[in-house]
Amino acid sequence: MALAAVPESPRESLTSAPPRRARRIGEVLLAVENISLRFGGVRALSNVSFDIRKGEIRAIIGPNGAGKSSMLNVINGFYHPQEGRILWKGQARARMRPHEAAKGGIARTFQNIALFKGMSTLDNIMTGRILKMRASFLEQALWIGRGRSEELRERAFVERIIDFLEISHIRHTPVGKLPYGLQKRVELARALAMEPELLLLDEPMAGMNLEEKEDMCRFVLDVNEEFGTTVALIEHDMSVVMDISDRVVVLDYGKLLADGTPEEVRNDPAVIEAYLGVSHG
Repeated sequence: MALAAVPESPRESLTSAPPRRARRIGEVLLAVENISLRFGGVRALSNVSFDIRKGEIRAIIGPNGAGKSSMLNVINGFYHPQEGRILWKGQARARMRPHEAAKGGIARTFQNIALFKGMSTLDNIMTGRILKMRASFLEQALWIGRGRSEELRERAFVERIIDFLEISHIRHTPVGKLPYGLQKRVELARALAMEPELLLLDEPMAGMNLEEKEDMCRFVLDVNEEFGTTVALIEHDMSVVMDISDRVVVLDYGKLLADGTPEEVRNDPAVIEAYLGVSHG
């Protein structure tokens, strides 16, 4: 992620932004094949298959309990499916834990904010750089050798993310004192600090007012367009999904209901009946 290329000009809201630039969608970055996940007798996912292509924004939608968050948890290694497999860059991925997925280039935000509430914005975002650090505990604790040089280098990297997401004014504020919308932005910043190839966003706009949603939409678009970061997001706001997504997966009771462009999904009779409720055509 070339943060040196972060634009310095003020960001427009989504509603007033110019049309999105044409982007090249690349080869398949991640594929889930025939994934089934059970918790005791409860089947959370049943034979689900789809792929995520490099450079795209891929939305996953569906009613509550459809299996959306479970699918993200499978992708980042938090859950291990009983059947099926995951291909990452064309290679079948072995059973792995979330920190191993993070090392491999997959970052995640959560539906319920998972920040260290007593720590500052800056320190929270710095935790996203831990996997990049090589200094020993002693070097870090005493701020000597590699500990000092790494601290300075990683802090400079994090400061560029802070500037990009326009949160420099809260860099030293404990995140527990921040309003909800800013906490969601800090969580996005921490995920970006990991320099992911694939960014998983679990309801990034949930609980936000209109202005906050416009800002978050613009940030997601900018991360995708400026850095080339592939994004997979769960979102209930259909206006957001239809506006920023390249392709949409629809889950219903753990099963794949539809998969296509926003226009195709919006006009799919099965989706209208099961989820959207009314035609938007």
